[in-house]
Amino acid sequence: MSLEIKDVDAYYGSVKVLEGVDFSAAHGELLGVIGPNGSGKTTLLRTISRILKPKVGTILLEGRDVLEMKNKEFSKVFAAVPQDTTVNFDFSALDIVLMGRNPHLGRLELETEHDIEIARRCMELTNCWHLAERPITELSGGERQLVIIARALTQEPRALLLDEPTSHLDINYQIEIMELLKRLTLDEGLIVIAVIHDLNLAAQYCNRLVLLQEGKIVSTGSPQEVLTVENIKKSFGADVIVKRHALTNLCYVSPVPSPVKRQTEADASSKNNAEITIHLICGGGEGASLMHLLSEKGYKVTAGVVNMLDTDCEVAQLLNIPVVTEAPFSPITEAVFQAHLALIKKADVVMLCSIPFGFGNLKNIEAAEVALEMGKSVLVFDPDKIEERDFTGGEATKQFIALKNKGTLMVRNQWEDICSKFSGILNRQ
Repeated sequence: MSLEIKDVDAYYGSVKVLEGVDFSAAHGELLGVIGPNGSGKTTLLRTISRILKPKVGTILLEGRDVLEMKNKEFSKVFAAVPQDTTVNFDFSALDIVLMGRNPHLGRLELETEHDIEIARRCMELTNCWHLAERPITELSGGERQLVIIARALTQEPRALLLDEPTSHLDINYQIEIMELLKRLTLDEGLIVIAVIHDLNLAAQYCNRLVLLQEGKIVSTGSPQEVLTVENIKKSFGADVIVKRHALTNLCYVSPVPSPVKRQTEADASSKNNAEITIHLICGGGEGASLMHLLSEKGYKVTAGVVNMLDTDCEVAQLLNIPVVTEAPFSPITEAVFQAHLALIKKADVVMLCSIPFGFGNLKNIEAAEVALEMGKSVLVFDPDKIEERDFTGGEATKQFIALKNKGTLMVRNQWEDICSKFSGILNRQ
């Protein structure tokens, strides 16, 4: 019992817009269609809904070719919510919803109490029955979207197609609509196929995703299978980090902006930033924002020692920052420690970020001490909160205090404070 799109090619005139599209969606499934602008997402919905006839391939609902269905029969099993839901006539919300009953009415036949009851049920389902008597032109975008979805449900379809149903809506309506679509699959058993531009909403609510690029499927599967760094880079040309949320265990996508090389007059008055190397002793994601800020200012940045699965490691690799890594959940070995010191030796300034310390990474404090012995300027973040980050029974705090007493510069974890300390350091070099 499913909707099958089998090897579909579709054209606008002589221009091929879909090629070899092949996937299926089961009853009770919310399937998200994602992809960059112009990838064929809306065209795919138009093809499924018979607005555009495929030149090659077939579309089957429960084994039957949808092109063989009569218009009324098709409208009883398929309902669509377009991207533009603007209505320019002062119909009431209830009147708009009742239009969804047209496939079930004979010619010139008026709606019965049964039809009105179905409309009411669908408006209650979409939480818009209280808007029944309001003119559609007076509703907000989110309210109007709920009414249009109610109209589609009033057709009593088995498959619901939606083109960017949360576009331009406030976050409260985005969540409400996505929660509604999820309920429709679970409680009503509908097949729901939605074009979604927000990758995190898609990851949060969809059972499976179809990723399109230039009219072809790049990837299909669970959100975890489709939303990979490689797939997003290939399709959208964007650098991102993909992680699992600690609370939901679902994947989420965070953009990583490309570093912009720019230079201010203040930077130029001291020393060309591109000639200055700053080394970050980091880990646990504490160095990621500094990597961005320093790279944008044009400084050369290096980093270490971080675990290979650490956010700092991923950001460093995306920004092409040289980084010394250690195996996940492993203590810093002597060989890695020496590689770390080799990077520090090339740096002009060393920054010890506000990282948590365990017995496995105590050598990062030792690396800062060696940097001082090399004559490097060392900046230390959040010196007053070391006890909160010490998971060594006090050993890290002891070493940290000793480091403070050797002439490091203490800074708050704020960019303005860093800049004020940093300016003095550069002027002394």
